[in-house]
Amino acid sequence: MNVANQLTILRILMIPFFIFFLLTGQSILALIFFATASFTDFLDGYLARKYHLVTNFGKFMDPLADKLLVTSALIGFVELGELKAWVVIIILSREFIVSIFRAIAAADGIVIAASWWGKAKTISQMIMIIVLLMGNYPFSLLNFPMDQILIYLATVLTVISGYDYIVKNKQVLKE
Repeated sequence: MNVANQLTILRILMIPFFIFFLLTGQSILALIFFATASFTDFLDGYLARKYHLVTNFGKFMDPLADKLLVTSALIGFVELGELKAWVVIIILSREFIVSIFRAIAAADGIVIAASWWGKAKTISQMIMIIVLLMGNYPFSLLNFPMDQILIYLATVLTVISGYDYIVKNKQVLKE
């Protein structure tokens, strides 16, 4: 197994620790685990492309690891009362729709690559989660609701990226 795939597996293994620290109020440790796991997302993709380590395992597991990490955080924030359920429902709905869409395409031998909108969505969600983990610091010192702005931005980018995937790949549904 190559190093990019090992980083993907590491990201998945970090999720239970992240959730434990999040739900037990140990936000600094939760932040460290989440930020580290998020960095492995960037790093495994970079290494896979630079050193030609792209594998079918990585194509499947990397986005799955991202979805597990982000959705775990979102559900944890709902449990803690820091995020509204409707936001998580929108985000999870998009993830299910795109995942099913990709599975249908894969059954026909079509690979749907990540789009710019999808990457922007993932980055916005990860930044939102980091700001929520930090309790909106340092923006809270200025009484600026950056956490709320990021929640809405991530939600809007989630909807746009889902729409973009469907529109750009609608031929998959015609098969």
